[in-house]
Amino acid sequence: MRFEIPAQSLATALIAFGKQANVQVLTAGKTVDALRSHEVIGSLTPEAALARLLDGTNMRFDFVDARTVVVKPRADASVQPSKRPSADESTTVLLPPIQAIGLVGRDAGFMADVTSGPGRMLADPLDVPESVSVVTQSLLQSEQVLTIADAIRNVAGAQYVDGTSGLPVFDVRGFIAGNGMTDGMPNNVLGIGDYPPMIALERVEVLKGPQAVLGDTSAYNNFGGLIDVVLKKPQSDPVRHLSWSIGEHGEKQLGLDLAGPLNASKSLTYRLVLNGDVADRTPQGMRGQRNRYVAPSVGWSTPDTTFIAGMSWMMNHVPIPDHVVLLGDTVQSASPPGILLDNPNDHSSVETRRLFYLLEHRFNDTWTFRSRAQYVRETMDLQNWQVSGMDFSGDVGAVGQQYRASDAYYTLQNDLVAAFGHGWMQHTAMLGVDYSRIQIGSGLDAFSNGGAGIAYNIFTSGPLQTPASQLSSSDYLNGYIPGTPWTTESGVFLQDQINFGSQFEVLLAVRRTSYQLDTTHADGTPWNLHKVHWVPNFGLVYKLTPDMSLYANTSNGFQPDVDLGKNNAPLPPSLSRQLEAGAKFDLFQHRARLTVAAYRIMLDHSNDLISLQPPYYIVSGPGQSNQGIEIEFNGQLAPGLNLSTAYTRASVHNNDGSAATGQSQQRFNLWTSYAFQHGWLRGFGMAGGVLARSRSIGEMSDDSAYIQISGQARVDMNVFYRAQRWSVTLGVRNVLARNLYSPTFNETFVPLDDHRTFLFSGAVDF
Repeated sequence: MRFEIPAQSLATALIAFGKQANVQVLTAGKTVDALRSHEVIGSLTPEAALARLLDGTNMRFDFVDARTVVVKPRADASVQPSKRPSADESTTVLLPPIQAIGLVGRDAGFMADVTSGPGRMLADPLDVPESVSVVTQSLLQSEQVLTIADAIRNVAGAQYVDGTSGLPVFDVRGFIAGNGMTDGMPNNVLGIGDYPPMIALERVEVLKGPQAVLGDTSAYNNFGGLIDVVLKKPQSDPVRHLSWSIGEHGEKQLGLDLAGPLNASKSLTYRLVLNGDVADRTPQGMRGQRNRYVAPSVGWSTPDTTFIAGMSWMMNHVPIPDHVVLLGDTVQSASPPGILLDNPNDHSSVETRRLFYLLEHRFNDTWTFRSRAQYVRETMDLQNWQVSGMDFSGDVGAVGQQYRASDAYYTLQNDLVAAFGHGWMQHTAMLGVDYSRIQIGSGLDAFSNGGAGIAYNIFTSGPLQTPASQLSSSDYLNGYIPGTPWTTESGVFLQDQINFGSQFEVLLAVRRTSYQLDTTHADGTPWNLHKVHWVPNFGLVYKLTPDMSLYANTSNGFQPDVDLGKNNAPLPPSLSRQLEAGAKFDLFQHRARLTVAAYRIMLDHSNDLISLQPPYYIVSGPGQSNQGIEIEFNGQLAPGLNLSTAYTRASVHNNDGSAATGQSQQRFNLWTSYAFQHGWLRGFGMAGGVLARSRSIGEMSDDSAYIQISGQARVDMNVFYRAQRWSVTLGVRNVLARNLYSPTFNETFVPLDDHRTFLFSGAVDF
């Protein structure tokens, strides 16, 4: 067999060996994390390749059968590696798979090596009974990705939606997904936060379907899926990486990534990520973009314990996105794109401070304890103009808004993992206990002239003034939002991953969530109500071969409702359920992966409504049913040729018969990159792709009519040169200068990208 395994951590090298040799590698986690492997490149037998990997590590291996190998410490240093025994000689006790905090393997180009989100455990994607999309560092760099919004374009079933604030909003399988998680812990509780810069991320994972079983506390993340970003961790391999980019509108970015050992034994390590970017103006003339990020962390590792602690400070100040307004109820009635509809300094600003730790301790080959926690304080400031009542003459009503909010929260996750079993049946069981406390701070939401606004003509009135200058003292007083006391949520998580030989795997999980509703009676008196909800999940994997698996799952989600309904009774939580089935294939000698998934998500009720009969109490809204097919391919087709493509065909059905806004039936993405391998062109390359979707609909702000949004396609291209320690890329976005719209909007805010833009970027390792 052909092996290509660079020298690296033994844990990740064993994962790579298992993929390339078509075998399952099992090992005792406590014995491998502090070890390094040798390089293995060339055509070798599996036994010879594994022997070379383990040379000098005092480890040995046993092939239990043709598809399973166990790696464990030598009982005697003179013992030689054993050969494959016959089936009736196979009596070895299988040891638990690798479980290591911060370990994400070494992704093979556009194809992810492992996934860390589902089940709160590291796993081979072929062994996960659900659809998980992973955007690797190689793909992020190839596309010159600067934001999470651009990263998500590679994922089937997920899309970015432009919002009025400029902060990220995502749709996964037809549901708004909030802001997801960082290293498996919630990013925020209000869904108003932001994400770290790309230089700070190891990869981006999108978990499909309801994820309430993972204990996410942020709003609206429990129905269609969520986004989990995996941060770079301290490591013993030295990193000295500098990245930069320059855009045609004064965009400038500079990032620094440093890592390495802090002592001679390499048991202490560190990571420091710094990033800053600014821009002079947007194509429409908005100013003020400036983002800053600082994230130091340290790690300590022994054969039994891994501990990482760190902090981050992030300040993202982004202008309101370029947009137009509709002077009628069609896209053809849009205002000219060159007219600035805001004050040039309108913006959203989010400051996030985060402290965290990750801990894993292995007591023995059976028991492992893992703990992770974070404390986050987040503040937001928004100032912008809202317009309404558009007329073909250009007359509108303009309302200045200033919004301020803050929140604080901390989460604690403790997991006790037991790996046990003999022969053909293996268990990896987990007992998790989660605890979180959330505090919504005081805020301000003020509108000029008490919300009545001012008369304004978009053609003749000139730029709007700063919104804050239009607010009176009474506007601020009326807009004050008091803070809330700390709210506690807790949960117990039980999971058992059962392996039946090397072909069948069953995943059973259930979560008991205890939460508190803080609300008020009709007379204004406060009311605190404690409730409990159970969330079960089930998944099944059947491996036809080591590189082909079929899977199915059913998962559940819920969202508490804090409103009171008839007779002041609390409304029931929104409940969702997903049925999913699919197949995963490792292709081209494990250099590419194809995933096919079919799903249906059923939501019992959505947004609350007001009853049609007096006394007009709140009632639960209508339900929804989403279904679709997703196809993803990521990997290397030939030396130097990489491809990432995703196709989604989905439909959303509202149970009340209303049309589903913002949902294109078909979406397609393709990105391919080729690097010349020989001759004087070696090092040069080119890349390009297309992002397309079919038509969708928006809706007028007064619900009087739907807005037909035609399908569209965006073409991007770049050329690059890559040397051993440096690279440069010149990219062109929206090559055809097409009018690109968000998949949903109303007449008051129509995001528009109609410019061809250039970006020159580079990186150097020193």
